[in-house]
Amino acid sequence: MSTPPKFTTLGCRLNAYETEAMKALADQAGVDNAVVVNTCAVTQEAVRKARQEIRRLRRENPDARLIVTGCAAQIDPDSFAAMGEVDAVIGNSEKMAPETWSGMAADFIGETEKVQVNDIMSVTDTAGHLIDGFGTRSRAYVQVQNGCDHRCTFCIIPYGRGNSRSVPAGVVIDQITRLVGQGYNEVVLTGVDLTSWGADLPGTPRLGDLVMRILRLIPDLPRLRISSIDSIEADENLMLAIATEPRLMPHLHLSLQHGDDLILKRMKRRHLRDDAIAFCEEARKLRPDMTFGADIIAGFPTESDEHFENSLKLVEECDLTWLHVFPYSARPGTPAAKIPSRVNGTVIKERAAALRARGVEQVQKHLAAQTGVLHDVLMEAPDMGRTEQFAQVRFQSPQQEGAIVKAQITGIEGTQLVAQ
Repeated sequence: MSTPPKFTTLGCRLNAYETEAMKALADQAGVDNAVVVNTCAVTQEAVRKARQEIRRLRRENPDARLIVTGCAAQIDPDSFAAMGEVDAVIGNSEKMAPETWSGMAADFIGETEKVQVNDIMSVTDTAGHLIDGFGTRSRAYVQVQNGCDHRCTFCIIPYGRGNSRSVPAGVVIDQITRLVGQGYNEVVLTGVDLTSWGADLPGTPRLGDLVMRILRLIPDLPRLRISSIDSIEADENLMLAIATEPRLMPHLHLSLQHGDDLILKRMKRRHLRDDAIAFCEEARKLRPDMTFGADIIAGFPTESDEHFENSLKLVEECDLTWLHVFPYSARPGTPAAKIPSRVNGTVIKERAAALRARGVEQVQKHLAAQTGVLHDVLMEAPDMGRTEQFAQVRFQSPQQEGAIVKAQITGIEGTQLVAQ
């Protein structure tokens, strides 16, 4: 009796999207009795967790073939292949290729080459056409871009994802049209470096062009979100969409990383703190209900107390609400890993905790301002949905999952808003 393959996803939304594509490919190929781990490499801790997960899954599935893929496998395939628990390692490009899974199904007694990982920098296309998106019954995620052309000194991801490449606008439009036809009320555009979308396409369109085109050509799409962006690369049409398109949700997650100019330069970022502050001020001027999330790293090498204080101040100066705080960990193969002036590990943890505490304060401030406000809430479950700014709302009476419900906020419970 055949056993459907099991999939475990670690890391970002793009990984989760690609796991859904792999499920479809494995099913079409007839792969069975397999466990697939889609790894993340964003930090050393993520790699450690991947190894831990592999060992756990082997214990629980002693007779299955265990396949490892994802960014950690792409960057360091030999170390995963050397693990006794692992039967096969496939790269980020190979995992999206139908022939990879056909080969796995045909050769499942173990003769398939153990390591199938090619040069990711040679990949020039995306696999966005493989599935129409994934998500809950209410929200779908659509990959429009992959890879990154930038080389921030702390980041290993370009070596796992390759150079930036874009899904053509026509393909994206067709996908979202099908999703709307299936009843999705919200679509989220995802990518590794979303604001680089279009640089490799004819005419070099920008992300704002794609956003405006989606909203113009798919009038039945109620809500569009864009995931993490590099604010310094926000183009004129993206700002126009923020100002004029109510169906573009007023929530942007920004790749800021730090609040001190010297550390930003050492990170090889393309913006300074004043650029970040100016962008947030401009976006809020265009859309007063705009909220921001941000990625911020604590404890980058050479970070002094004064440097760190500038990150804490930036949270308030940009009025950030949703923080993703990363304690710095050196990634072998990155320039930052060679910087000798490391911050003490205990200090890094303390600074990360301080940033998270500041983030909690900002969330509470945002929630407190919503009492009495009327919101269009997208229901993710019968008793829970999210506002346009992505705040959770708990309902006291059940609602239709996937529907957009107009509701007045009556209070706060913990980190959630409350509505009738």
